[in-house]
Amino acid sequence: MTDIRVPKLNNNDTSYVLIEWLVEDGQQIKAGDPVAVLETSKATEELVSEEDGFLWQALPLNADCPPGALIARLTSDEARPGTSEEARPGSQAGARDGAAGDGASGAEPLITAPAQALIDELGIDLAEVRALGVSVVRRADIERLAAGRSEASTRPEGSVEGATPAPGLLYELSRVQRAVARAVRTSHEIIPTAYTVVKTDVGAALELAGRLTREVRRPVGLPELVTHAVARMHEEFPLFYATLVDQESARLAEAPHVGVTIDTGAGLYVPVIHDAGRRSIKEIASRLMEYRLAALTGDFREDDLAGANIAVTLHHDGDVTLAIPLIFPGHVCALAVTSPQAVLQLEGGQVVSRSVANIGLSYDHRLINGRDAGLFLRALKTRLESPAEVFSA
Repeated sequence: MTDIRVPKLNNNDTSYVLIEWLVEDGQQIKAGDPVAVLETSKATEELVSEEDGFLWQALPLNADCPPGALIARLTSDEARPGTSEEARPGSQAGARDGAAGDGASGAEPLITAPAQALIDELGIDLAEVRALGVSVVRRADIERLAAGRSEASTRPEGSVEGATPAPGLLYELSRVQRAVARAVRTSHEIIPTAYTVVKTDVGAALELAGRLTREVRRPVGLPELVTHAVARMHEEFPLFYATLVDQESARLAEAPHVGVTIDTGAGLYVPVIHDAGRRSIKEIASRLMEYRLAALTGDFREDDLAGANIAVTLHHDGDVTLAIPLIFPGHVCALAVTSPQAVLQLEGGQVVSRSVANIGLSYDHRLINGRDAGLFLRALKTRLESPAEVFSA
Protein backbone atom coordinates (compact mmCIF):
# COMPACT_ATOMS: atom_id res chain seq x y z
CA MET A 1 0.00 0.00 0.00
CA THR A 2 1.28 3.47 -0.94
CA ASP A 3 0.24 6.79 0.56
CA ILE A 4 -0.38 9.74 -1.77
CA ARG A 5 0.31 12.97 0.08
CA VAL A 6 -0.15 16.61 -0.83
CA PRO A 7 3.08 18.13 -2.21
CA LYS A 8 4.25 21.65 -1.43
CA LEU A 9 3.06 23.61 -4.45
CA ASN A 10 4.31 27.10 -3.60
CA ASN A 11 5.80 29.19 -0.83
CA ASN A 12 2.79 31.49 -0.43
CA ASP A 13 0.21 29.04 0.97
CA THR A 14 0.10 26.86 4.06
CA SER A 15 -2.93 24.94 2.80
CA TYR A 16 -4.79 24.17 -0.44
CA VAL A 17 -8.36 23.10 -1.22
CA LEU A 18 -9.34 19.79 -2.82
CA ILE A 19 -11.85 20.94 -5.47
CA GLU A 20 -12.17 17.88 -7.71
CA TRP A 21 -11.52 14.13 -7.76
CA LEU A 22 -10.59 12.96 -11.27
CA VAL A 23 -11.00 9.23 -10.48
CA GLU A 24 -13.64 7.28 -8.62
CA ASP A 25 -13.03 5.77 -5.21
CA GLY A 26 -11.51 2.30 -5.78
CA GLN A 27 -10.75 2.94 -9.47
CA GLN A 28 -7.69 1.30 -11.03
CA ILE A 29 -5.16 3.82 -12.34
CA LYS A 30 -1.76 3.90 -14.02
CA ALA A 31 1.39 5.81 -13.09
CA GLY A 32 1.14 9.31 -14.53
CA ASP A 33 -2.66 9.49 -14.32
CA PRO A 34 -4.04 12.74 -12.82
CA VAL A 35 -6.14 11.89 -9.77
CA ALA A 36 -7.24 15.16 -8.14
CA VAL A 37 -7.29 18.94 -8.55
CA LEU A 38 -6.04 21.25 -5.79
CA GLU A 39 -6.70 24.98 -5.62
CA THR A 40 -3.94 27.30 -4.39
CA SER A 41 -4.14 31.05 -3.80
CA LYS A 42 -3.42 31.75 -7.48
CA ALA A 43 -3.93 28.61 -9.55
CA THR A 44 -5.22 25.07 -9.77
CA GLU A 45 -2.93 22.05 -9.92
CA GLU A 46 -3.52 18.44 -10.91
CA LEU A 47 -2.07 15.83 -8.56
CA VAL A 48 -0.60 12.90 -10.49
CA SER A 49 -0.09 9.34 -9.29
CA GLU A 50 3.48 8.07 -9.44
CA GLU A 51 2.48 4.38 -9.34
CA ASP A 52 -0.06 1.89 -10.68
CA GLY A 53 -2.77 0.60 -8.37
CA PHE A 54 -6.30 1.00 -7.05
CA LEU A 55 -6.94 4.46 -5.62
CA TRP A 56 -8.86 4.97 -2.39
CA GLN A 57 -9.83 8.52 -1.50
CA ALA A 58 -8.77 9.69 1.95
CA LEU A 59 -10.31 13.18 1.89
CA PRO A 60 -13.67 14.54 0.73
CA LEU A 61 -14.17 17.34 -1.75
CA ASN A 62 -13.52 20.85 -0.37
CA ALA A 63 -11.16 19.61 2.33
CA ASP A 64 -8.29 21.84 3.36
CA CYS A 65 -5.04 20.10 2.42
CA PRO A 66 -1.80 21.31 3.99
CA PRO A 67 1.43 20.04 2.41
CA GLY A 68 2.11 16.50 3.59
CA ALA A 69 -1.54 15.66 4.26
CA LEU A 70 -2.72 12.18 3.25
CA ILE A 71 -5.08 12.58 0.30
CA ALA A 72 -5.37 9.00 -1.04
CA ARG A 73 -3.94 5.49 -0.82
CA LEU A 74 -2.94 3.04 -3.53
CA THR A 75 -3.33 -0.71 -3.16
CA SER A 76 -2.24 -3.54 -5.43
CA ASP A 77 -5.69 -5.15 -5.42
CA GLU A 78 -9.34 -4.16 -5.09
CA ALA A 79 -9.43 -4.58 -1.32
CA ARG A 80 -10.13 -1.29 0.46
CA PRO A 81 -7.44 -0.46 3.02
CA GLY A 82 -8.34 -0.13 6.66
CA THR A 83 -9.92 3.22 7.49
CA SER A 84 -8.95 5.65 10.19
CA GLU A 85 -10.22 9.09 11.24
CA GLU A 86 -7.47 10.61 9.10
CA ALA A 87 -8.19 8.53 6.02
CA ARG A 88 -11.96 8.02 6.03
CA PRO A 89 -13.66 10.03 3.24
CA GLY A 90 -16.13 12.51 4.71
CA SER A 91 -14.59 12.42 8.19
CA GLN A 92 -14.38 15.60 10.22
CA ALA A 93 -10.60 15.27 10.31
CA GLY A 94 -10.47 15.28 6.53
CA ALA A 95 -13.08 17.93 5.97
CA ARG A 96 -12.10 20.05 8.97
CA ASP A 97 -15.12 22.30 9.27
CA GLY A 98 -16.80 20.41 6.44
CA ALA A 99 -18.54 21.52 3.27
CA ALA A 100 -22.24 22.08 2.87
CA GLY A 101 -24.31 20.13 0.40
CA ASP A 102 -24.11 16.88 -1.43
CA GLY A 103 -21.79 17.37 -4.43
CA ALA A 104 -22.75 14.02 -5.93
CA SER A 105 -26.46 14.82 -6.12
CA GLY A 106 -25.97 18.28 -7.64
CA ALA A 107 -28.80 19.61 -5.42
CA GLU A 108 -26.47 21.95 -3.53
CA PRO A 109 -23.29 23.79 -4.53
CA LEU A 110 -20.01 22.44 -3.22
CA ILE A 111 -18.64 24.81 -0.59
CA THR A 112 -14.94 24.85 0.22
CA ALA A 113 -13.94 24.74 3.87
CA PRO A 114 -12.52 28.32 3.83
CA ALA A 115 -15.76 29.53 2.24
CA GLN A 116 -17.86 27.69 4.83
CA ALA A 117 -15.84 29.22 7.66
CA LEU A 118 -16.53 32.72 6.31
CA ILE A 119 -20.22 31.88 5.79
CA ASP A 120 -20.46 30.84 9.44
CA GLU A 121 -18.52 33.88 10.61
CA LEU A 122 -20.73 36.35 8.71
CA GLY A 123 -23.99 34.46 9.24
CA ILE A 124 -24.78 34.29 5.52
CA ASP A 125 -27.93 32.37 4.61
CA LEU A 126 -27.50 29.35 2.33
CA ALA A 127 -30.12 30.79 -0.02
CA GLU A 128 -27.75 33.70 -0.78
CA VAL A 129 -24.97 31.22 -1.48
CA ARG A 130 -27.19 29.25 -3.87
CA ALA A 131 -28.06 32.50 -5.64
CA LEU A 132 -24.42 32.92 -6.65
CA GLY A 133 -25.09 30.28 -9.32
CA VAL A 134 -21.70 28.55 -9.08
CA SER A 135 -21.15 24.83 -8.63
CA VAL A 136 -18.10 25.24 -6.35
CA VAL A 137 -18.26 28.09 -3.84
CA ARG A 138 -14.85 29.40 -2.81
CA ARG A 139 -13.90 31.94 -0.17
CA ALA A 140 -13.43 34.61 -2.88
CA ASP A 141 -17.09 34.12 -3.89
CA ILE A 142 -18.24 34.72 -0.31
CA GLU A 143 -15.96 37.76 -0.02
CA ARG A 144 -17.62 39.29 -3.09
CA LEU A 145 -21.06 38.45 -1.70
CA ALA A 146 -20.18 40.04 1.65
CA ALA A 147 -18.76 43.13 -0.07
CA GLY A 148 -22.00 43.53 -2.02
CA ARG A 149 -24.05 43.26 1.17
CA SER A 150 -21.84 45.81 2.91
CA GLU A 151 -22.12 48.23 -0.01
CA ALA A 152 -25.90 47.87 -0.09
CA SER A 153 -26.19 48.46 3.66
CA THR A 154 -23.97 51.55 3.61
CA ARG A 155 -25.30 53.08 0.37
CA PRO A 156 -26.99 56.41 1.10
CA GLU A 157 -30.71 56.61 0.42
CA GLY A 158 -31.37 57.40 -3.22
CA SER A 159 -27.91 56.38 -4.40
CA VAL A 160 -27.42 54.12 -7.41
CA GLU A 161 -25.88 50.66 -7.30
CA GLY A 162 -22.43 50.67 -8.88
CA ALA A 163 -21.62 54.20 -7.68
CA THR A 164 -18.44 54.92 -5.72
CA PRO A 165 -18.64 53.17 -2.30
CA ALA A 166 -19.27 55.38 0.71
CA PRO A 167 -16.19 56.38 2.76
CA GLY A 168 -15.39 53.92 5.51
CA LEU A 169 -16.63 50.86 3.60
CA LEU A 170 -14.48 47.81 4.34
CA TYR A 171 -12.69 46.58 1.20
CA GLU A 172 -11.33 43.05 1.37
CA LEU A 173 -8.42 42.00 -0.83
CA SER A 174 -8.93 39.15 -3.29
CA ARG A 175 -6.94 35.96 -2.80
CA VAL A 176 -4.73 36.89 -5.76
CA GLN A 177 -3.98 40.32 -4.28
CA ARG A 178 -3.28 38.78 -0.86
CA ALA A 179 -0.65 36.57 -2.52
CA VAL A 180 0.87 39.67 -4.15
CA ALA A 181 0.91 41.42 -0.78
CA ARG A 182 2.84 38.56 0.83
CA ALA A 183 5.46 38.65 -1.93
CA VAL A 184 5.83 42.43 -1.67
CA ARG A 185 6.23 42.34 2.09
CA THR A 186 8.82 39.54 1.95
CA SER A 187 10.77 41.28 -0.81
CA HIS A 188 11.01 44.58 1.05
CA GLU A 189 11.98 42.83 4.28
CA ILE A 190 14.90 40.77 2.95
CA ILE A 191 16.27 42.29 -0.30
CA PRO A 192 18.51 45.41 -0.36
CA THR A 193 17.47 46.83 -3.72
CA ALA A 194 19.36 49.15 -6.09
CA TYR A 195 18.06 50.49 -9.40
CA THR A 196 19.44 51.54 -12.79
CA VAL A 197 17.59 52.59 -15.94
CA VAL A 198 18.66 53.05 -19.59
CA LYS A 199 16.92 54.83 -22.47
CA THR A 200 16.59 52.53 -25.47
CA ASP A 201 15.67 53.35 -29.06
CA VAL A 202 13.20 50.55 -29.90
CA GLY A 203 12.05 51.83 -33.31
CA ALA A 204 13.89 49.14 -35.29
CA ALA A 205 12.74 46.47 -32.83
CA LEU A 206 9.08 47.48 -33.25
CA GLU A 207 9.39 47.41 -37.05
CA LEU A 208 10.90 43.93 -36.86
CA ALA A 209 8.16 42.86 -34.42
CA GLY A 210 5.54 43.83 -37.00
CA ARG A 211 7.22 41.69 -39.65
CA LEU A 212 7.60 38.76 -37.24
CA THR A 213 3.92 38.99 -36.28
CA ARG A 214 2.95 38.42 -39.90
CA GLU A 215 5.56 35.70 -40.31
CA VAL A 216 4.78 33.59 -37.22
CA ARG A 217 1.05 34.49 -37.10
CA ARG A 218 1.31 35.35 -33.44
CA PRO A 219 1.33 38.80 -31.79
CA VAL A 220 4.98 39.84 -31.41
CA GLY A 221 5.81 43.08 -29.63
CA LEU A 222 8.36 44.55 -27.27
CA PRO A 223 7.46 42.07 -24.44
CA GLU A 224 8.22 39.08 -26.68
CA LEU A 225 11.49 40.59 -27.93
CA VAL A 226 12.67 41.54 -24.44
CA THR A 227 11.82 38.08 -23.09
CA HIS A 228 13.73 36.45 -25.95
CA ALA A 229 16.74 38.76 -25.48
CA VAL A 230 16.88 38.36 -21.70
CA ALA A 231 16.80 34.57 -22.06
CA ARG A 232 19.72 34.65 -24.50
CA MET A 233 21.83 36.69 -22.04
CA HIS A 234 21.89 33.92 -19.43
CA GLU A 235 25.29 32.49 -20.32
CA GLU A 236 26.94 35.93 -20.44
CA PHE A 237 25.42 37.14 -17.14
CA PRO A 238 24.78 34.03 -15.00
CA LEU A 239 24.56 35.89 -11.67
CA PHE A 240 21.42 37.71 -12.81
CA TYR A 241 19.55 34.36 -12.89
CA ALA A 242 21.03 32.97 -9.67
CA THR A 243 19.45 32.33 -6.27
CA LEU A 244 21.13 33.66 -3.14
CA VAL A 245 21.67 30.71 -0.77
CA ASP A 246 23.14 32.65 2.15
CA GLN A 247 25.23 35.76 2.72
CA GLU A 248 28.29 34.07 1.22
CA SER A 249 27.09 32.03 -1.75
CA ALA A 250 24.59 31.83 -4.62
CA ARG A 251 23.33 28.93 -6.71
CA LEU A 252 23.63 29.45 -10.47
CA ALA A 253 20.70 28.45 -12.66
CA GLU A 254 21.04 25.76 -15.30
CA ALA A 255 18.62 27.55 -17.64
CA PRO A 256 16.80 30.91 -17.84
CA HIS A 257 13.18 30.74 -16.72
CA VAL A 258 11.67 34.15 -17.44
CA GLY A 259 8.60 35.37 -15.54
CA VAL A 260 6.50 38.00 -17.35
CA THR A 261 3.92 40.12 -15.53
CA ILE A 262 0.36 40.03 -16.89
CA ASP A 263 -2.51 42.05 -15.44
CA THR A 264 -5.77 42.09 -17.39
CA GLY A 265 -7.77 43.55 -14.51
CA ALA A 266 -8.46 40.24 -12.77
CA GLY A 267 -5.27 40.32 -10.69
CA LEU A 268 -1.52 40.39 -11.21
CA TYR A 269 0.04 37.13 -12.43
CA VAL A 270 3.65 36.30 -13.28
CA PRO A 271 3.55 33.22 -15.53
CA VAL A 272 6.85 31.72 -16.59
CA ILE A 273 8.46 30.96 -19.95
CA HIS A 274 10.42 27.89 -18.85
CA ASP A 275 13.82 27.21 -20.44
CA ALA A 276 13.29 30.35 -22.47
CA GLY A 277 16.82 30.29 -23.89
CA ARG A 278 15.88 27.34 -26.10
CA ARG A 279 12.62 28.83 -27.37
CA SER A 280 12.08 30.66 -30.63
CA ILE A 281 10.23 33.95 -30.96
CA LYS A 282 7.20 32.01 -32.23
CA GLU A 283 7.21 29.72 -29.17
CA ILE A 284 7.56 32.66 -26.78
CA ALA A 285 4.80 34.61 -28.55
CA SER A 286 2.48 31.58 -28.48
CA ARG A 287 3.05 31.00 -24.78
CA LEU A 288 2.50 34.62 -23.82
CA MET A 289 -0.70 34.69 -25.88
CA GLU A 290 -1.95 31.63 -23.97
CA TYR A 291 -1.03 33.26 -20.67
CA ARG A 292 -2.90 36.47 -21.49
CA LEU A 293 -6.04 34.44 -22.19
CA ALA A 294 -5.58 32.49 -18.94
CA ALA A 295 -5.17 35.73 -16.99
CA LEU A 296 -8.68 36.81 -18.00
CA THR A 297 -10.19 33.89 -16.06
CA GLY A 298 -7.39 33.04 -13.61
CA ASP A 299 -7.14 29.66 -15.35
CA PHE A 300 -3.49 28.96 -14.54
CA ARG A 301 -1.80 25.76 -13.42
CA GLU A 302 0.63 26.07 -10.54
CA ASP A 303 3.45 25.02 -12.89
CA ASP A 304 2.66 28.04 -15.10
CA LEU A 305 3.47 30.37 -12.19
CA ALA A 306 6.42 28.54 -10.63
CA GLY A 307 10.14 28.28 -11.29
CA ALA A 308 11.10 31.74 -12.61
CA ASN A 309 14.62 32.97 -11.89
CA ILE A 310 14.29 36.44 -13.46
CA ALA A 311 11.26 38.66 -14.11
CA VAL A 312 10.24 41.11 -16.82
CA THR A 313 7.58 43.55 -15.60
CA LEU A 314 5.51 45.30 -18.28
CA HIS A 315 4.05 48.80 -17.95
CA HIS A 316 1.67 49.46 -20.83
CA ASP A 317 0.29 52.87 -19.85
CA GLY A 318 1.75 55.41 -22.28
CA ASP A 319 2.04 58.01 -19.52
CA VAL A 320 4.31 55.80 -17.41
CA THR A 321 7.91 56.73 -18.20
CA LEU A 322 9.67 55.14 -15.22
CA ALA A 323 8.87 52.11 -13.06
CA ILE A 324 10.88 50.44 -10.29
CA PRO A 325 9.99 46.73 -10.27
CA LEU A 326 9.72 44.53 -7.22
CA ILE A 327 12.36 41.83 -6.93
CA PHE A 328 10.44 38.62 -6.31
CA PRO A 329 11.68 36.62 -3.31
CA GLY A 330 14.22 34.08 -4.53
CA HIS A 331 15.27 36.26 -7.49
CA VAL A 332 18.30 38.50 -7.86
CA CYS A 333 16.81 41.11 -10.19
CA ALA A 334 13.78 42.27 -12.15
CA LEU A 335 13.41 44.34 -15.31
CA ALA A 336 10.79 47.02 -15.95
CA VAL A 337 9.84 47.86 -19.54
CA THR A 338 7.75 50.97 -20.22
CA SER A 339 5.70 51.67 -23.33
CA PRO A 340 7.60 53.30 -26.18
CA GLN A 341 7.42 57.10 -26.28
CA ALA A 342 7.86 59.29 -29.37
CA VAL A 343 10.70 61.75 -28.75
CA LEU A 344 12.30 64.38 -30.96
CA GLN A 345 16.05 64.67 -31.12
CA LEU A 346 18.67 66.47 -33.19
CA GLU A 347 20.74 64.27 -35.53
CA GLY A 348 23.08 65.67 -38.17
CA GLY A 349 21.44 69.07 -37.97
CA GLN A 350 17.96 67.63 -38.48
CA VAL A 351 15.14 66.97 -36.04
CA VAL A 352 14.05 63.33 -36.16
CA SER A 353 11.45 61.33 -34.25
CA ARG A 354 12.46 58.21 -32.35
CA SER A 355 10.52 55.55 -30.40
CA VAL A 356 12.18 55.29 -27.01
CA ALA A 357 11.48 53.00 -24.05
CA ASN A 358 13.00 53.21 -20.60
CA ILE A 359 14.20 49.82 -19.36
CA GLY A 360 15.04 49.67 -15.68
CA LEU A 361 16.73 47.02 -13.57
CA SER A 362 16.13 46.47 -9.86
CA TYR A 363 18.88 44.28 -8.44
CA ASP A 364 19.95 42.70 -5.17
CA HIS A 365 23.00 44.70 -4.14
CA ARG A 366 24.33 41.77 -2.09
CA LEU A 367 25.16 39.95 -5.31
CA ILE A 368 25.19 42.51 -8.14
CA ASN A 369 27.01 45.85 -8.23
CA GLY A 370 26.24 48.95 -10.27
CA ARG A 371 28.90 48.26 -12.89
CA ASP A 372 27.50 44.79 -13.59
CA ALA A 373 23.95 46.18 -13.77
CA GLY A 374 25.09 48.76 -16.31
CA LEU A 375 26.80 46.13 -18.44
CA PHE A 376 23.68 43.94 -18.38
CA LEU A 377 21.42 46.81 -19.44
CA ARG A 378 23.81 47.95 -22.16
CA ALA A 379 23.92 44.42 -23.59
CA LEU A 380 20.12 44.32 -23.66
CA LYS A 381 19.97 47.82 -25.20
CA THR A 382 22.41 46.74 -27.95
CA ARG A 383 20.26 43.73 -28.81
CA LEU A 384 17.09 45.79 -29.06
CA GLU A 385 18.70 48.58 -31.08
CA SER A 386 20.23 46.13 -33.57
CA PRO A 387 17.40 43.56 -33.69
CA ALA A 388 18.02 42.14 -37.16
CA GLU A 389 21.30 40.65 -35.90
CA VAL A 390 19.63 38.99 -32.90
CA PHE A 391 16.02 37.99 -33.56
CA SER A 392 14.52 35.53 -36.00
CA ALA A 393 11.32 33.50 -36.13
